[in-house]
Amino acid sequence: MLVLVLDSSTPAVTAALAEVTADGVVLRAERRAVDARAHGELLAPAIEAVLAEAGARPADLTALVAGLGPGPFTGLRVGLVTAATMGQVLSIPTYGVGSLDALGRDAGAGQRVLVASDARRREIYWAAFDEAGERVAGPAVDAPAVVAGRVAELGVSVAVGEGAQRYADILGLPVPAEPTYPSAYALAELAAERVRAGAPGERLVPLYLRRPDAVAATGHKSVLP
Repeated sequence: MLVLVLDSSTPAVTAALAEVTADGVVLRAERRAVDARAHGELLAPAIEAVLAEAGARPADLTALVAGLGPGPFTGLRVGLVTAATMGQVLSIPTYGVGSLDALGRDAGAGQRVLVASDARRREIYWAAFDEAGERVAGPAVDAPAVVAGRVAELGVSVAVGEGAQRYADILGLPVPAEPTYPSAYALAELAAERVRAGAPGERLVPLYLRRPDAVAATGHKSVLP
């Protein structure tokens, strides 16, 4: 089963083709470009490139998997709108995966892990995972100092992700160089059981965790004297 995997919840704009079989997940093609200001410009060419590399057509796709965030409003919606539109046009199911969950899967089991991506405004999107890789707290958005104050309570021993790297001095945890961004492999793996089962498609609901900066006006100012 050929699955298109998309994620635009971080500065890394990711598109990949994954083959989901009864035995596992194999990536057949992947493109990733890191640019926090060009999600819209980068995603469509990346999709075209992975299809071409794998010798596949959109009609060959069985399903789409998309990272749900959390992430900044503008970038995150690029991937989700693209996935939802393609799913509707191709009449194939779409499945959502938490982007922090994918980072947690990339970090590996065997230790309690804090996963953090950069939420801007001097904040991080974060979640905590236990030794089995199960999420035990989050997702949430907070200042790094607030999360640092919960490290003992959460029992985490290492932190991963772009947010963890940026605020390592505040979090006070070891931060390996990788993983930095959610991988296409982890996103596909977390959705694989739904793909294999032919589960009904899901509405792709973004995890913004806070309101956008722009809001609609609630009233009209009179221009009459």
